Amino acid sequence: MTTVTLQRIDALGVITLDHPPVNALSRAVRAGLLARLQEALADDGIQTLVITCAGRTFVAGADIREFDLPLQEPHLPEVLAALEASPKPVIAALHGTVLGGGLELALACHYRVAATAATFALPEVSLGLIPGAGGTQRLPRLVGAPLALDMIVGGTRLDASAALGAGLIDGLGEGEPLALAQGFLRDHPPLSPRPTAVQTVPPFDPDAFEAQARGLLRKLPGQEAPVLALDALRGAWQLPLSAALQRERELFVARRESAQARALRQVFFAERALAGRNRALAKAAPPVALRQVAVIGAGLMGSGIALCLANAGLATVLIDTQPQALERGRATIDSYFSGALAKGRLTADQANARAALIRCETTLDAVADADLIIEAVFEDLAVKQEVFRQLDRLAKPGAILATNTSYLDIDAIAGVTGRREAVIGMHFFSPAQVMKLLEVVRTRAVAPAVLATALQLGERLGKTTVAVGNCHGFVGNRLLAVREREATLLVEEGAAPEQVDRVLREFGFPMGPFELRDLAGIDIAWRNRQGRGESLSPAERACDLIEQLHARGRLGQKSGAGYYRYEPGQRQGQADPLVAGLLAAHRQRRGLTPRSHSDTEILERCLFVMINEAAWLLEEGIVEQPVDIDLVWLHGYGFPRYRGGLLYHADQCGLERIVSTLEGWSAALAERGTRISPRLRQLAAEGRRFLDS
Repeated sequence: MTTVTLQRIDALGVITLDHPPVNALSRAVRAGLLARLQEALADDGIQTLVITCAGRTFVAGADIREFDLPLQEPHLPEVLAALEASPKPVIAALHGTVLGGGLELALACHYRVAATAATFALPEVSLGLIPGAGGTQRLPRLVGAPLALDMIVGGTRLDASAALGAGLIDGLGEGEPLALAQGFLRDHPPLSPRPTAVQTVPPFDPDAFEAQARGLLRKLPGQEAPVLALDALRGAWQLPLSAALQRERELFVARRESAQARALRQVFFAERALAGRNRALAKAAPPVALRQVAVIGAGLMGSGIALCLANAGLATVLIDTQPQALERGRATIDSYFSGALAKGRLTADQANARAALIRCETTLDAVADADLIIEAVFEDLAVKQEVFRQLDRLAKPGAILATNTSYLDIDAIAGVTGRREAVIGMHFFSPAQVMKLLEVVRTRAVAPAVLATALQLGERLGKTTVAVGNCHGFVGNRLLAVREREATLLVEEGAAPEQVDRVLREFGFPMGPFELRDLAGIDIAWRNRQGRGESLSPAERACDLIEQLHARGRLGQKSGAGYYRYEPGQRQGQADPLVAGLLAAHRQRRGLTPRSHSDTEILERCLFVMINEAAWLLEEGIVEQPVDIDLVWLHGYGFPRYRGGLLYHADQCGLERIVSTLEGWSAALAERGTRISPRLRQLAAEGRRFLDS
């Protein structure tokens, strides 16, 4: 239930917003705030106003559900203008997350005091929007243009201490927000109105500002909102206030209906729904309590998983039977905490406390007390099965056994144990301490409590955690494999690796498929192909470019050459004439006449086969909902967030068009052992969308 109340405490009028869970600025909240403000101004007994919020946070932004509806009065700029024009001083009493419209509300107040745990941000660009209620105008007047740029365009968050130092807030302390406001009022008598908008932007170096802006925009390629947010921000010193506010509002209103904003809203709701589904599973099957976790394998992945666990406050045993490997893992962990300390991400006490949670051992006997054991050894089925045979003997009853495999059959791994119901896949992405995706892979026999435990742990680790079924490559790598196959066949037909990579980058991926292959390692791709053996289609087997590169020792960045060549110390590859010659010789041997490819064909070939494979994943029940596929690729593979996800993008392209295009390639697809998904055909025939199904 939404309420906005006015309470008089002596000469203090306290307006309290109560709109669970995050006090979003819905139409009802805006109307209530304006009505209570008018009542307070009409009450001669009230001399000062305080705006505060019930619950765990101050206003954490707008009500995003309203963005797909027509604008509804009262509009937030009008409410905030009335607040700022109050002849009685207004104090914002802040706690929790003060975000978006919540920060704009605070900026319109005359004074701001905050609890020490409060955080402040204008994250509108992450939703394809810009601040639309004076944020681009009031914020730079308080904190200066450079910091306002970081917050408005770059999405930088400030903690309460930084906000105080920057001049964003006027007071800071422990305790209830209302009590902090009352204390501030006692310490600063008499207060008078102090409208933010009438202040001027502090002097700054315009050349340095523009250089800073260019640097931020380079990190946000393809996104429209940051460019427009910068345009609105410049109005704070380039335009009269009324014109600047009008310009900001016009840009904001236009952004609400933009394709990127709609796509980003879709992602926002998909992420929230996923978290809700995972929590529901945990309630249905109570998770196992995790007091100690063991990680087997101290390589980069195992060390990264141990860091994730320690950062989440879990006692962790890192085990490797090779002492040298264990020492390298320990060095990786030490380097991580040293770097976090040097960069100010952790205090010395925090770094020491987290590092102390990781114990290193050289024998598998150390798993005896672990409630969960995560295996992260070499990606070989026989090796992993042998580890699980030993874990089955050494782990205590009730312990969960997880494998971090990227491709292998988890049912085959579980099958060597006497506790198949306790075995699950937990596919972390490298580097595990950085990447946000976790695929939790169900086996046929997994117990509900085991699945719930893995999902709850993923949330505790701060991961986007998606439950998927067991198949080769699961969701993410299965789709990656078909994209890589198609990209390689494009090159075999005559496209250059650098053209394919450019097209995928221009679509919004951080790197193209050949750049990614060089980064991950040609040897990894070679090993995967060897593992697939007879399952490779004749077309894939004949296109043996990976084998040719591997035979020449071109392993990617690690060897200084792969599809590209790399100068010492450089991660940006250069087109290599040797690869062009290798491709020409390969085509000649196979009797292929090279042809040119348009950028459109390259993009559609790479994406449409992924969309078709995603439809097969849905057909086979590997995922529960289409948005799960989108979230896997958004968080694990760099699919551009502002395009909403793979299947959201498919819906925008039109499924009938995609099916028609795939049918035009049917002969070539048959050579690769690929059929058009019946589910995709049915959706297209019925004029439906993936996200409606």
